[in-house]
Amino acid sequence: MSGMTLITGKAAPLDKSNVDTDAIIPKQFLQRVEKTGFGIHLFHDWRYLDLEGTTENPAFELNKPEHKGANVLLSRENFGCGSSREHAPWAIKDYGFDIVIATSFADIFYGNCMNNQILPIILADAQINELFKAVAADPQTQFNIDLPNQTVTVNSVVYNFEINAFHKECLVKGLDSIGWTLQFEADITTYEAKIPSWRK
Repeated sequence: MSGMTLITGKAAPLDKSNVDTDAIIPKQFLQRVEKTGFGIHLFHDWRYLDLEGTTENPAFELNKPEHKGANVLLSRENFGCGSSREHAPWAIKDYGFDIVIATSFADIFYGNCMNNQILPIILADAQINELFKAVAADPQTQFNIDLPNQTVTVNSVVYNFEINAFHKECLVKGLDSIGWTLQFEADITTYEAKIPSWRK
């Protein structure tokens, strides 16, 4: 993974609370073990008018031309609730979102995002309201996310966010759980060489 520090882009507004993982990626699409190929099914039941996913719903936010190409997803409280399926952040990442900004996240979903190079940013209700208004006024509004300094800047307004230091380091370095462990491969090899054969 390449890691992230500074990200600039525009936001797609999903003005909904309690967006669960079944809405993010419905269960019938959980048949792959690779992380790719899920973006086309992101929010499937909302994005399409038919079960096959051939006819887009023009009323759904992500389908509107002005929001195409957004790499920031803006939503409300308790985003990612429901099942623990890791396919949810896979679908979000595969669609093209690097950042999800909401007032709160389900715990397991939050952790899954961190392990898949998606930055979940928590801001206060009033701040989220300001961001929704900014996007409504101009869908091309630029969002500037500075992970090292933990800021989101929109229309010259700076919003500070909190993030665990360990999660921050992993995102900056582009490390998932396996990648983090492999940093210590030499130490692990040295330790394993000292283990008596009867313990192996």
